[in-house]
Order: sequence, then structure tokens, then C-alpha cells
Amino acid sequence: MSIPATLEAIGRLDPDLSAFIEVWGEEALARERRTDPELPLAGLPFAVKGPSGVRSYPARRLTAAGAVAVGSTAVPGPGTYWQTWGLGAYGPTRNPWRADRTPGGSSAGSAAAVAAGMVGMATGSDGAGSVRIPAAWCGVFGLKTTNGLLPSPDRTGLASAGVLTPTAADARAYLRCVLDTYEPVAPALPLRAVWSADLGFADTEPEVAAVALAAVERLDCAGVLRPVDARPVLLDPFGAWSAVRGGRPSQGAAVRAENDRRLDALFASADVLLTPATPNRPHGHDGPGRDVYSTALTWAFNLSGHPAASVPAGFTSDGCPVGLQLVAARGADVSLLEMAVAAQEGLIAVPP
Repeated sequence: MSIPATLEAIGRLDPDLSAFIEVWGEEALARERRTDPELPLAGLPFAVKGPSGVRSYPARRLTAAGAVAVGSTAVPGPGTYWQTWGLGAYGPTRNPWRADRTPGGSSAGSAAAVAAGMVGMATGSDGAGSVRIPAAWCGVFGLKTTNGLLPSPDRTGLASAGVLTPTAADARAYLRCVLDTYEPVAPALPLRAVWSADLGFADTEPEVAAVALAAVERLDCAGVLRPVDARPVLLDPFGAWSAVRGGRPSQGAAVRAENDRRLDALFASADVLLTPATPNRPHGHDGPGRDVYSTALTWAFNLSGHPAASVPAGFTSDGCPVGLQLVAARGADVSLLEMAVAAQEGLIAVPP
């Protein structure tokens, strides 16, 4: 989509969704005119997460490759401790599938903008699930890279860069641009896959688990994966994640070390770990409710550092998107992306 078409779509759709904080229309048009057409991403419109997103390492790499940032997307505003929402120029960010629900967060506007077709790529960052949760709830693809793979301003080491795109295949341009070396290899199918609805501790909604498991079964039928007979059980990372975020990493060291040991053992005999991306469906704009942690299935991998992604798995009976989370070995970001591409192609080949 061209820059003028992108700006037209934003102007038409964003008053209803409030996915953007700012739109840089004149600047984007001027930059498009100045862009060298020989650059690999010449004229590709993309959005950046939050007011400072244009200064992030991935955004600078995308811009250097010729892509054009068209605006900054909504992130959580002040006044609440929960982060699965966004506040844009027109108020709370609304889920494109259900306006009465949040799109997730904290990359809320990025996911909503991609899901609504305003942009085909948006940057994100993920410190507890902030790319994967909104990707799941908006029915798009979201990738969290291996912690430390790309520069991050987060001193705790929990947050890593990510991207949101309509499909996994669309994210290839992002990885090709931000990585110093990019050598995609088609995965050997079927993938050895381990499934868990709860990782041994999460209180996953039965219907959310059923939608994600149905996607796994379709991938089995499509020959994309072969389930490995194992039941992964991790220690609940809530306390350890909170300790690291609070600057007290030693308090969570024992849980972190034990979960690392268990994950190392899992990936010694499996290619990918599969879970629902969230234990719950998108909640209303008044919050998730007391003691509901939408991060329950994601933040373990911010602690461990593994790359993880969410691919659209289907919908609950009330029309809410569900994401299937794929987790791979540390550093296997390119392989994980190709696994996600194969998964999405397999889900298309074997419809519900």
C-alpha cells in the first residue's frame, strides 16, 4: 500500500479505533519523495509503537532500508496498573473485531492498526507479552525476538523488540532488515511439537484452550507438526518476573534457573512449544478483573529469553480472536518465523 493510501485509511478508520497517537502525514509524504527507490523497503509504510518508537533500533533500521514511518501508535495511558489497553488520539484504543473489548497491550495501537488494515507493519516491544497479547486479541501475527538479540532500552533485560504484521510471512521483511545475518531455511516438517494449555500453572479459559488446541490438531492433520508426548510444567513466573522488574533479580533467581533447566530439557527433544497466547479472551475497557493475568502464558519467556510468536488460531463463540503461541530455542528467531509461516499455511490448508 502506498503512503497516500495508508494515510487515507488512517484518516478514515482511526477515529473509530483510536490506534494512533500521532500521524505524520506531510512528513511521510515528503520522506517518500526523497527515498531512494533502489532501497529494499523503499516506500513501505509502517507505524511505530508509542511516542518514542521512531527512535528505536528496529525503526531506525527500517527507515535506513527505505521504509517510511507514518505515525506513532497508542500505548497504555496513565491511571491504571493494567497494561492490556491503549490510549490514542480519540480515546481508548478499540479492538477491530469487537469495539467493546481492548486490543491488548502494551503494543495496543500497533496491533489494532495492523488488524484494521491501516498499515501492514508496526513495531512493538515485549516485556511480558506486550507484542504477543495484542497480536492474539487482534487476530494478527506478532513476534517477540530473543532477549538481547536487538538493542533495547530496558535495563532489566525483560523487554525485547518485536513486530506485528498481518501474517508471519509479512514479518520476513522486518527480520531481514533488523538482523545482521538473515539466512532462512525451510523447517523440516513435521515439527516435533509439545502442547500445553496452561504450562502447569495458568488458569486458562476452557474455550480459549479449546480453540488453540483445535488449531494444533489441524496442524497435525496438515502434516506441519507431530505432537511429542510430554506435559511441560513450569514454575509460575509471577514472583520472579516481578522481582526482576522491580530491580531485585536475586529474589527470583531460583525459579528462573529451574524454569531454564526445564525448558532446556524440552527443547533438547522438541522443535517448538505450543500454548494459547493468553489464558483469557479480550476483556472490556474497564480492565481484566481482579487477579486475572493476561500475561500468565507469555512472561515466562521474557524471563527465559526465548523467542516467541502468536499466530491467529481462530475465534471464541462470542467473536473474540485467539492466538496460538509458538516458542523456540534461544536465538532461533529466523527458524521460529519460518515455523510460524508453515503453521499459518497449514491452518489455511485445513480449515476449521
